[in-house]
Amino acid sequence: MKALRCVLLLLCSALFVASVSAKRVPNLDLKDLHGNTQKLASLRGQIVVLNFWATWCGPCQEELPRLSKLAQSYVGKNVRFIAVSIDVAKDRGKIEPALEKAGVTFDTWVGASTDTLGSFGLGEIVPGTAILDDRGEIIARIMGEARDEDVRNAVDWLLNNRSRPAPAALTKRY
Repeated sequence: MKALRCVLLLLCSALFVASVSAKRVPNLDLKDLHGNTQKLASLRGQIVVLNFWATWCGPCQEELPRLSKLAQSYVGKNVRFIAVSIDVAKDRGKIEPALEKAGVTFDTWVGASTDTLGSFGLGEIVPGTAILDDRGEIIARIMGEARDEDVRNAVDWLLNNRSRPAPAALTKRY
């Protein structure tokens, strides 16, 4: 009887660990720069690179042009880059000029906050990047300024059907 109880406890523990490690992203319901509602769930079927940033963040201003160039290298490969601003509503007028200055060519969503970063396991500091597979699960998180190789390793791994060792699940760059 004791052995059966131990086996059941081990099975329950394994199921709990498996459910926690699935890393399903929270339902993100934000607006684009035109005021249209955007839902992260609608992007299932695509690889998604979500970059959280703010107009007042110096490292974000350095990172955005590099990410924009990187995004261009994945055009036509079912990879979607999205800049997610955590700027407060009163500062939204600063977003488009900052994007133009950085040469950002990919979509931008607004209305996120530091709580949003936390829900993605990115702490409360920008920049932060989450890379999602086509099922909407987080496969890599980068806390701080993402390097090109951080993003490429994760995206290429997904594009190559996970055929080589997995990228780091969490990279800290601060």
